Formats: sequence, structure tokens, C-alpha cells
Amino acid sequence: MRTRTPQPQTLLPRESGGLRRFTEHWGSRPEVPACPLGSLSRACRGAGTHQAKTQSSSRPREGGDLRQPNTTLPPLLLHGGGRPSLLPLLFRGGGRGVVLFAFAALAASLTSGCIPQSRAAPEPLEENHPPKQHHPTLVSLNPCTDAILAEVADPAQILAISHYSHDPRSTSMDAAEARRFPATRGTVEEVLALKPDIVLGSTFTDPATASAYSRLGLRLERIGMAMTVEENHAQIRQIAGLIGQPARGEALIARINAALAAAAPPAGAAPIPTVVWQSGGMVPGDGTLIADVLRRTGFANFAAARGLGQADLLPLERMLADPPALILVAGRSAETGQGSNIGGDDRVLSHPALSALKTTRRAALNPKLLYCGGPTLIAAAQRLAEVRSSSPPARPELVEGGGGPSQMVEGHPR
Repeated sequence: MRTRTPQPQTLLPRESGGLRRFTEHWGSRPEVPACPLGSLSRACRGAGTHQAKTQSSSRPREGGDLRQPNTTLPPLLLHGGGRPSLLPLLFRGGGRGVVLFAFAALAASLTSGCIPQSRAAPEPLEENHPPKQHHPTLVSLNPCTDAILAEVADPAQILAISHYSHDPRSTSMDAAEARRFPATRGTVEEVLALKPDIVLGSTFTDPATASAYSRLGLRLERIGMAMTVEENHAQIRQIAGLIGQPARGEALIARINAALAAAAPPAGAAPIPTVVWQSGGMVPGDGTLIADVLRRTGFANFAAARGLGQADLLPLERMLADPPALILVAGRSAETGQGSNIGGDDRVLSHPALSALKTTRRAALNPKLLYCGGPTLIAAAQRLAEVRSSSPPARPELVEGGGGPSQMVEGHPR
């Protein structure tokens, strides 16, 4: 009596891709004679092998570039990711080989979906797409570098700015813009917790703090105070280069140059003798950034012409004895622009004797425009252009310096 041979079953889990491919490839094949499990009969083994070889040779090869070995086992089970298998050797072992074959088939089916059929070499980078440059993270301890970073750095690069920039009285940038970033007082503990790649300090950074940064492996870059527009541009390039944004640095420099060019006086116009007078009678004299900006925008620094330097004092009496054509009052009341109470917060700047100077005009200048470069120069140039356009023509005798340097400097505490 002829017994019906049951369809071959597999131990592969249904969720594996190997089972689906196994049944698609082998499920419709004719049945082979049944042999007891583990039978070593030559007739039993030979019948199955002969029939499988016949079926394999009459069926088109599948699998693309995969090389099908000369065996009765399914190509799927013999090619785990395109690599030859030892399964033919195991299959020859009769019953034990079948058991080993089942485990090998399971492993091959589970890995066939994970191992790529071909391993293509990585595509070379195109010339137009170079590798992305690393942009370091930063902590700034200086309000002047805060303003530059806000213009040239990615927001994600700025871990913290100086606490001065969060104070409306000392910030060199827009207060709303400054509040986008956390503030730090620059203590070693605060900066270390932020883990920046670079710390931007200044020449005034405390030596003990700088030494602690070095011992802890923090990179400190000291940014000095620019005294000219050219030095300001060099600092912008330095900072932009440190943070990996040189193109943005050049763009900021171009904007500054454009603002200075727009604020330049007409050709042949005489410079206006001007004193920038701060609270307590302090003046920015020669060798200062604002002095260079004044010169470029059509003003003559009255204090510099008399030998006064950075943060020198110009007594009221000296001012009254040889008054300039223009006094730019840089007191706290000037922070909101020109008003009727210019210098009203300072005893010297609001002295009634200044009002008695009929030939001297006064205008407000925000003190925030005096100390920092970067984008601050754009606002300073615009404000000075407004003041110059509303000023009367300069008197020739004032342009020449009035009583001369000796008269102004004599007896002055240096």
C-alpha cells in the first residue's frame, strides 16, 4: 500500500523572512519518497537526491548574482548573505545531518534578512560637498565679544554670555537678543559645568581664574580691546576663525564698512571739533576706537587734539575757556537718545555754564557706543551721521584747535 508522503515541514519561525522564501522556492516541488528519520539506506538517500537534482536542473536559477552550489539544498539555506556554507557536509550525515541541517537552516534564515546580499563600496564624497567642519562651543566673558558672537556664531555654539549683556546699563547688544542666551559671571565652577570648547575672555581676565581654566583643561582665548577700526576687523576675523565661521566674520566686516562709508562726510567738508564728554568729565582721547570712528564720520576729536588720552579728565573750567563746536554728552540720560535733560543725571554735564555757551551745541550719545567694536560700530556710525547732518558748519578757528594743546593740558592731572 502506497503511503502518502507528508509535505516537508520547517522549524523556521513564521515571522522570519527565511520561511517565506523557503516555501516560495520549494513548496510547489513534487514529493520525494519518504524515508525514516535517520535512515542510512543508500536507496532511500539516493532516490531523494536523484529526484532533487533532476528538479533543480529543470528549474531556472534564481537569486541574481548568487552562485548556486551543486547540491540539493535550497540556495537560500546555502547562501547566508552570499557566503558559501558547510551545510552539504552536514547533510551527508544522515539523521544527525538532518538535525544539524535544521539548526543551520534556522540560523541562515534569521541572518539572511540582516546581512546585505552585496556590500557596495562607500560612495566617494563629491567635490561640492566637503566634510562638515566642527563648530566649537563657547562661553563668552566679555560684553564686546558677546555682541560679535551673536552676529557670527550659531546659537547652539553659544553656551553662555557675560552677565553684563543681561544688564541694560552695560550691554553692548540688544537686551532682547542677549536674553536668548544664558548668562554667566565667569566663575570657574560655572564655566566648567558648561563644558565649552573655548572660553573667550579679555586682557582683564583675572590671572588666578585663567590659571584655573588651564589646569582644568579649558581653552582660554584672550580678546584685547580694539583701538582702531582696523584692529576691530582683525578681532572679528580672529573670533570668527576660532568658532569656524570665517565667512560670517567677513560679512559683518562688510556691513561695518558700509555703515562707515554711508556716514562719511561730503567731500571737502570741514571736520566738526567735538568733545565726547562722559560722567565726571571723563573723555575718550587719542588712541581710542571712538576717536577713529569720529574721524571717519566727519568729526575732529577735540580732546585728542589737546593731548588727552583714554579715560582722561577734562575739567569744566578748561571746557569753558576753550569750548568746542559740539559736545557729545555720553551720560546715562543719553541712553534713550537726545532729550531736553541731556546730562541731567550728572552734576558736571548739566552745569548751567554749558548752556551759556552760545556757539557750542550739545547732543546725546549713548555711552554703550563708546567701548565695543563689532556691530556696535554700525549703530555708532548711524548716530554720528544723524548728529553731523543737523550740526551747523564748523568754525575754522575751532578746527585749528582754539587755544592750542598747551593751554588745555597745562595744570591738568595726568
